[in-house]
Amino acid sequence: MGLLLSVLSSAYYLPKLYFATAPATVAVKNAASSKAIEKVSLRDFVRFRCPSLLKEFRPAWWLRSGHLQTAYCVVGDFSKIDKVEYDRKLMRTLDGGTIGIDLTPPAQERTLKDDTPIIVVLHGLTGGSHESYVRSILAPACTPVEQGGLGYRGIVVNFRGCAGVPLTSPQLYSALHTDDIRVAVLHISKMYPRAPLIGVGFSLGANVLTRYLAEEGEKSRLVAGCALACPWDLVASSDHLESHFFHKNVYSRGMAQNLKKVIARHLEALSKFPDSLAWQAAKAVSARKSMSLVEFDDTVTRVCGGSSPPFPFPSARDYYTAASSHKMLKDIRVPFLALNSKDDPIVSSIPVGVADNGWVVLALTEGGGHLGWFEAGKRFGELERWVRKPVLEWIRAVGEDLVPEGERGRPMHEVDGFLKEVDRDDIGCKEVEGGGHVVGVEGEGGLLAGL
Repeated sequence: MGLLLSVLSSAYYLPKLYFATAPATVAVKNAASSKAIEKVSLRDFVRFRCPSLLKEFRPAWWLRSGHLQTAYCVVGDFSKIDKVEYDRKLMRTLDGGTIGIDLTPPAQERTLKDDTPIIVVLHGLTGGSHESYVRSILAPACTPVEQGGLGYRGIVVNFRGCAGVPLTSPQLYSALHTDDIRVAVLHISKMYPRAPLIGVGFSLGANVLTRYLAEEGEKSRLVAGCALACPWDLVASSDHLESHFFHKNVYSRGMAQNLKKVIARHLEALSKFPDSLAWQAAKAVSARKSMSLVEFDDTVTRVCGGSSPPFPFPSARDYYTAASSHKMLKDIRVPFLALNSKDDPIVSSIPVGVADNGWVVLALTEGGGHLGWFEAGKRFGELERWVRKPVLEWIRAVGEDLVPEGERGRPMHEVDGFLKEVDRDDIGCKEVEGGGHVVGVEGEGGLLAGL
């Protein structure tokens, strides 16, 4: 009986993997040093190259629930682990906005080959390159091979106004707007034309990544993607947050409070656009002592969370409907791994059907909360993030074993100093002064981390 219970317990904690009825076939190298190429199904690609997804994830006993896992993301002290430093570049977009890209390892630390794989990271709601969940992946991934790492380059795309990036236009960011990541990836492709680019997104950033890959389809400049704790159906998640007392007063209001603080830091910048909808929205937010997430999005995000069209939207719900990424899964045409936990208190609807798209695989764990996945470490009381094991395995597999087929992106050219894609004149970017050295453990004070 004891053996049976042990087997059942282990099976309970095994991640559940969801593939399409007919998984896509990908080209891979036979061996790391081999030029021979074979075709394998995405199912076999994952099973043989991401063994952690076939092993149990058992949450630490003192962080058994999704609420506790999520809370530890916010209150845990991660300042002494996974230290990452960056070189920051500021990019100006055609509408006058600014995005920040943080590169690691810094140029003064060491030089990498031009074809070194690059992890392009999109952070969560009000995060940035300083977030512990970002560093938990980049620290080992960007550590030299001789020191046990992958030896890759990491580049974090910081959204407008986040992580110390200045706000220079009356347009913000959102789960729907993908043009900023599009021009960032365009710029990275220009900097490192021989390097494979691998997208990794967290929470809101996972939603943006999913939409970008779906919109680009076979022309994606990213050779693969990985989405962690993607909110997928924003309407369902919003309804879940707003209809439960605890969720509304803890998670919804906590995230809204973070967003309010981001707006407060940029009030002076927004005041330079007195006729803009963003300035009117910022003043309305400033007058409110407390808001839920849907109230914030109804006041700010649905108005200025992206370019026009499609912004502004009539309501937050209209924005949520348009921004949801679950309905976009069917259009992805590169290997794509999504990881979610069943007890995530913020994400309420998970598309286990994977839209019957052979390029997509979803891994669902029983526990882990929102961006948590903490398990007991080797030492008593020590915690480790389980999720980085399968993520690093996936990144290594698509960075070294995968042989991308077809062209990556459209031709590019410069027009009036802005880098653009040929036959697309509405978006572009150029590097501007600013940036400098960024220490990854030094986040934005006053904001709840980990969300």
